[in-house]
Order: sequence, then structure tokens, then C-alpha cells
Amino acid sequence: MTAPAVVTWAIYWRWFSVRHTALSFLDSNVAMYVFTALAIGELVADKLPKTPNRTAPIGLIARIIFGGLSGAAICVGAKESLVIGAILGAIGGVAGAFAGYQVRTRLVKALKVPDFVIALLEDAVAIGGGFFLASRL
Repeated sequence: MTAPAVVTWAIYWRWFSVRHTALSFLDSNVAMYVFTALAIGELVADKLPKTPNRTAPIGLIARIIFGGLSGAAICVGAKESLVIGAILGAIGGVAGAFAGYQVRTRLVKALKVPDFVIALLEDAVAIGGGFFLASRL
């Protein structure tokens, strides 16, 4: 949920626009607040011991959908193809799930720190990296 939250904030800050497109619903305070609340909820839930693995089907489906939505919005904002953006965003969501899982588990083992510490670092990188990339459009 970090990606769509970052996208709605970037639209709010006028880093790019999706007005007069099929994605114009993202240019609303309601979308920004909903995606921000969902992202915060995900950030908290991710730290709980009973949270399913990000590579489980439900997590992957969510990453495909919301990665696709975010990629489409960024491409539309850059005056590029919505379809190409959706495909690239979906691929990025899946790649990020598997790569993030591998990096996180390996760092926990290599650094001998609690998973929670690496999870917080991962969140900071995702949020900061997202805003950095969105600000470059």
C-alpha cells in the first residue's frame, strides 16, 4: 500500500497530474487519506507475527493490483502509456515482493538483528525511495 499512498501524495503535491484521465479519482483527498490509512495499516500489520508472507497468493495479488495502479498513474502523469505503466507496475510489485523478502531475511541473518529492525529500515527505504522517484517526474 506504500506505492499508491506515495502516488496520491505526489499527485496532491502536484509533482504530476492524472486529471482528465481514467485515473483522476486518485487526485482526491479521499483517495489520499484512504491509501495513506491503508499504508499505515500495512506498515503496522507487517510487523505482527501472524501476518502472512508477502509472497503468499493474497499478498502477491494485492501487489499486482496496486503496483499496476501506481505504475499506471506514474506513466499517465509522465504522458506515457497507462497500459505499459500498469504492466510495469505489476511486474515491479511482484519483483519487489520476492526481492524484498530475500533481502530482508538475509539481512536479519547476516546482521543478527531482530526482523523488526530490518522491517523498519525496509519501510523507510520504500517510503523515501518512492517519494524520491515520484518527485523526478
